Amino acid sequence: MKKAAKKRENTKKVHPKTYARTPRGLQLRFLDWLSGFNARLTDRQQSFLIRRPHRSFRRTYRRDYVRRLRIPGYVAFTHEVNRMLLQYRRVFIGLAIVYALTIAFVGGLTNQEVYGQISTLMKESSQELMKGGVGKISQAGILLAATVFGGGSDLSADQQIYLGLALMMVWLATVWLLREFMLGRKPTLRDGLYNSAAPLVSTLVVVFVLAIQLLPAGVVALAYAGLVSVGLATEGFGAMIFWVTAVLVAVLSLYWITSTLIAMVVVTLPGMYPFRALKAASDLVVGRRLRILYRWLWAVLVVVVSWLVIMVPTILLDSWLKDTWKQLDAIPIVPIGVAFLSAVTMVWFAAYVYLLYRKVVDDDAKPA
Repeated sequence: MKKAAKKRENTKKVHPKTYARTPRGLQLRFLDWLSGFNARLTDRQQSFLIRRPHRSFRRTYRRDYVRRLRIPGYVAFTHEVNRMLLQYRRVFIGLAIVYALTIAFVGGLTNQEVYGQISTLMKESSQELMKGGVGKISQAGILLAATVFGGGSDLSADQQIYLGLALMMVWLATVWLLREFMLGRKPTLRDGLYNSAAPLVSTLVVVFVLAIQLLPAGVVALAYAGLVSVGLATEGFGAMIFWVTAVLVAVLSLYWITSTLIAMVVVTLPGMYPFRALKAASDLVVGRRLRILYRWLWAVLVVVVSWLVIMVPTILLDSWLKDTWKQLDAIPIVPIGVAFLSAVTMVWFAAYVYLLYRKVVDDDAKPA
């Protein structure tokens, strides 16, 4: 009898609720859906609170929010990134060359005639203001800034799109190659270029989120240009109010992009969706966001110093060679150097972000 009763219980099927097609039935169906939606929303809220133990506008004591983050020091970790890239330098230098050639093919190189005009103008205007070795170095630095920030101003919309897609491909290829190398495999550059583009659409969604997070900083920059044109942000109380606002907006954007850069690596995992990657990256940086932000700022500092150390002597050498031999005026030495160094910078920064992400993941400390 007991077995028969169990058998009858097991064969019972749970059917979903059905409602009559009447106003009362539609009302009950809506209330049922609303109850289920509220239950799902409550579950998501409870899950979020468990993953994020800290509350807004409530004091959290240091003993409660400290989260371990075992990462080598700034210089030591930078050397680790450089060693990884040098160990597989043939592949990564090839990737940088491919990107530099793409920049040249698309038309991203600074026009040599424009560069020559800027250089001549700098020489004529700085004869009295900048004298001696320090003056020449300052002149080279200003010329470098004009070349880097003004080189892409004459690009069409199509060229900018092509360069952006090439930039995404370099990012994805670098992350894919590093993941394969750290798994003990030996991929080639061709493998990286052909096999790394699977998460391209997901990565573009994350990049779109990154652009939205940087939008407040862009709005502040436009506001600054407008206020300076009418003289409201040049001095006095107006300038103070503007710069306080600009600092607050910059802090907010930096706070957001700290986890989004991690998400650009997480989204390259097989089967990962963009908003799930953003959620996972936010969970990874909880309790240690500021320390990770310091790493991003350090990487930017390393890039800026490297550009100055490499490109300023290159510009001085280019100026000396073309003053000595006029036949070299048509050779775009500096634009080619800027394109190649841009490619190397992109590969290095992608490697820095990926290896830092691996350090954060390997340190599986839970939120406090």
